[in-house]
Amino acid sequence: MQIRYSPESIVIADTPAAILEWAAHHIEHVGIHQGPRLFDGPGRTALLPCWPRGALEVAAGEGRGAAGRTYDWDRINHARDEAFALLAETLTGHPADADHPTAAKDRHRDLIDRWSAEPGRTAADVARAFRAAAARADHALF
Repeated sequence: MQIRYSPESIVIADTPAAILEWAAHHIEHVGIHQGPRLFDGPGRTALLPCWPRGALEVAAGEGRGAAGRTYDWDRINHARDEAFALLAETLTGHPADADHPTAAKDRHRDLIDRWSAEPGRTAADVARAFRAAAARADHALF
């Protein structure tokens, strides 16, 4: 099923590629801010972060689930973690895993945060990176 981007959508992607694509649309919609202005501007709230890691979390359902609707959170969270791993690998050009799953998740998030904090980073840069990672996800086996 093709997931269409809408910041108000209660439909939540459950594959790494769909999460990355939704996040790319989200960043294009809200833009990117760095540092203390992370939640500045129209359309930016605590539930709609305008930075790469936040966009991935929102794409994976953070703050968007609907009461009374059933979600397969195990599947969604696994896909989100794979999206983080794919994005970190896309940004660095090599696997960024660690010995322990929790350490790997922290490493992926740290690499993404460092990349996104580089001066001059734009929403277009982020959207391109998300889509490059999504293309990798389409060819990966999980």
